[in-house]
Amino acid sequence: MHPLFYSKHLLFAVIVVGASLAFGAGTGVGAANAADPPRPNVILIFIDDMGYGDVGFNGATVPQTPNLDRMASEGMKFTDFYVGCAVCSGSRAALLTGCHYERLSMDAVLFPHSTHGLHPDEVTIADMLKLTGYDTSCIGKWHLGHLPPCLPTDQGFDSYFGIPYSNDMWRDPANKIVDGVELRLGVTRDDLASGHKQKDAVPLMRGDEIVEYPADQSTVTKRYTEEAIRYINQSRQSPFFLYLPHTMVHRPLAVSPAFDNPQKELITNAIEEVDWSVGEILSAVKAAGIQDNTLILFTSDNGAAVGSSLPLRARKGSVYDGGIREPTLMWWPGKIAAGSICKEVAASIDVLPTLAGLCGGELPSWKIDGKDIWPLMSGEAGATSPHDAYVLMHGPGAVRSGKWKFYPWQEGKSKSKRDNTRKARSTFPVQLYDTVADIGETTNVAEDHPEVVQRLTEAYETVVAEINQNRRPNAEMIRPSDAFSPRRPRLPAKNVPQNKSEKQNVGV
Repeated sequence: MHPLFYSKHLLFAVIVVGASLAFGAGTGVGAANAADPPRPNVILIFIDDMGYGDVGFNGATVPQTPNLDRMASEGMKFTDFYVGCAVCSGSRAALLTGCHYERLSMDAVLFPHSTHGLHPDEVTIADMLKLTGYDTSCIGKWHLGHLPPCLPTDQGFDSYFGIPYSNDMWRDPANKIVDGVELRLGVTRDDLASGHKQKDAVPLMRGDEIVEYPADQSTVTKRYTEEAIRYINQSRQSPFFLYLPHTMVHRPLAVSPAFDNPQKELITNAIEEVDWSVGEILSAVKAAGIQDNTLILFTSDNGAAVGSSLPLRARKGSVYDGGIREPTLMWWPGKIAAGSICKEVAASIDVLPTLAGLCGGELPSWKIDGKDIWPLMSGEAGATSPHDAYVLMHGPGAVRSGKWKFYPWQEGKSKSKRDNTRKARSTFPVQLYDTVADIGETTNVAEDHPEVVQRLTEAYETVVAEINQNRRPNAEMIRPSDAFSPRRPRLPAKNVPQNKSEKQNVGV
């Protein structure tokens, strides 16, 4: 165990016992002072592969997103909100721990054959809130480790229902299977016993067991939503944390029959079903009468893979803004001003420390990278970004500072195929863009601002050096010695329908 780590499970036991002694039997952790304001319920909706230009509140007319647009009109839109990675696992690690994923020695993308995942002694949002008496649930895509000790129920969540990684992957035969598993598309128990795996055939899990295989991907958005509403209704009497990371709109795209409109592109249908889901969650919160004490956050894990990241440059996988600057909303009636807009730089790593302040949580004793952004969310007069320079090590690296976006590498040298810029590229050795005057990052002005380049170069190098010196370990996942190999299957799925018009890009 890393010398900085404590056992969070032992700490939880100590805190709960101490709370019981202090407050009296049966009072609960949250009953210390009747005069204290109630701690908010927290719902964190995290979409997969939704781009900046996929939503009406950022100017899209197709697809139509009336529920998200209403959420924006009732809450706050963040125009400059960044995630910690341009692909799946790194982005989720950053969101849940408040740390850059490299600090945690995490891979940017995990696979069913990966051997390591998020260390269970890292403190997630769920860990932090559970220690203060919150109920916690994860419903949706996990992607931080599919075997013990890296599953959601090892990371602070009381319950889990969802697909453990990207929906274009395959089953690891090491995962436990519930006795009454629902088998589909001709798969048999004998197939499972012989190590069956096919691309795009992924398991649906409850807790740490597979309950359906292959998962019916056309119904996952609907079923996640129904599960979330049940959880909201059963947990509304006590503070709860619901983490709802949707599987969609990651490829292979799929929608339920109600949204299967052949007159529209499949990505449009998928986004509109996600929008429906958000509307159902908002309605459930209001119907439960808890809207005045519920904070809902909405964002995406990275830029568009199929949809639109416009007007930003590039897409998923890139550290240009189209890959890491996300459509983001914060909603809390009476606490966050309706129809407000925040143009300050904020990031997914800021969610954990912000919730610590709002919910009475304790920050971990070791370093995290996020900052409390409640002054921005609450509209405090004069509030500015807590990040003088938001540094990303992902890929070739990037820095956002005020209006400036800096890249310590020459344009065209990132070897990324996800850049939608068609103009002649600058030959200057680094890049600097004014994101206010040039939101599409089209004109490199680094040569005109040497003092900004010097400052941001130093900021980048300082953060990289500090993280490299202070990396913490990931965790080795435990798999039975007699389990079949989890390696990538050689052939595509024979039984799982695929959209032939889409190019598949496994896990990215």
